[in-house]
Amino acid sequence: MLVSTTPNIEGKKIVKYLGLVTGEAILGANIFKDFFASIRDIVGGRSGAYEDELRKAKDIAIEEMVQQAKTLGANAILAVDLDYETIGSTGGSMLMVSASGTAVVYE
Repeated sequence: MLVSTTPNIEGKKIVKYLGLVTGEAILGANIFKDFFASIRDIVGGRSGAYEDELRKAKDIAIEEMVQQAKTLGANAILAVDLDYETIGSTGGSMLMVSASGTAVVYE
């Protein structure tokens, strides 16, 4: 399955637009990761725990979107958009990634 942020595929013809497909993932970052991330924020540097959680959430959201597109008979998803949000009070401890795009058939 081709997944692209572009609205078309160079050199290929879109023969059918199947509609919007989406995928979402919400993951919690546990209290220990939150604690160590806050220490890292104080002393500087990157928070590897949060980066790993974001990467995992992105992969899950994209995979959900791909499965939905396959069900529709698509062989590509175009114009993919990824959105990242935190859920909860005061910054929250839940990470949400949503992916959306247009399922298409190309030749």
